[in-house]
Amino acid sequence: MISKLDHLIVAVNDLNEAESNYKKIFGVDPVWKGEHKEFGTANVIFNFKNTYFELLSSNGSGLGADLVNSSISENGEGLIGQVFGTEDINESKKLLAEKGFSITEPSEGAGKSSMNNEIRKWKNIFLPPELTRGIFSFIIQHTHGSLPQVEEYKKSSISKLDHVVINTNDPDGFINIYKNIFNIRLALDKVIEHWDTRILFFRLNKTTIEVVEQNHKEAEPDKLWGLAWEVKSIKGAHERLAKEGVEITEIKQGIKEDTLVATIKSHTNNVPTLLIEHLKK
Repeated sequence: MISKLDHLIVAVNDLNEAESNYKKIFGVDPVWKGEHKEFGTANVIFNFKNTYFELLSSNGSGLGADLVNSSISENGEGLIGQVFGTEDINESKKLLAEKGFSITEPSEGAGKSSMNNEIRKWKNIFLPPELTRGIFSFIIQHTHGSLPQVEEYKKSSISKLDHVVINTNDPDGFINIYKNIFNIRLALDKVIEHWDTRILFFRLNKTTIEVVEQNHKEAEPDKLWGLAWEVKSIKGAHERLAKEGVEITEIKQGIKEDTLVATIKSHTNNVPTLLIEHLKK
């Protein structure tokens, strides 16, 4: 039903400023700039080997503008959504309906890039609250056109999403939805003793959804927290970011064996951001 983590959405106040920030962080240029006039939003998209990253701002009125403005008003800029990809949106709707969920008919969308006038089209279904569990989520099928590819990812540039971190106060409920309903592979369910914390790893399209149990008291069980990005040379990335004026911690050994990590402390528009290099593949 779900074949990939299609993209992640970050709500920002100033789209041009956010674009500049992430050009520095990623070390690559965006591949798409466009508008969703019917939703009152504008976007900038960066493309990677296994997913894409969307900066979204309000530039009018509509449901999208309401979502962005409400999220920024309540929580400031930051991660607001994750989007799952499918090869057959009608089959996804059918499977969810068979499991007893009320799913609307797929809606159609289209976008035109101001960079090259290319047009993309898609269909999506928005998920009900019992499936989103507090995270704005929908399923998308791309039906026409595609995002331009990055010609080259330098060793000091970010090339792929390593993992997205979600905090939850209900790990068993999370498993029920993501494993049993969405059919995403649960690769790890473990209590980390020195943290006294249960973590879950779900894997799809060469990335990981890392779920960390938190005893938070918020009404909704799940909350997007942060992102970890893979680089071929964390030393090169560190040097590049420092030259760009981006604040970054010193490189250290990661929790996972044979990894090096560093945390980006500025220019992230309130998205906790980690760099990771895997020393062995």
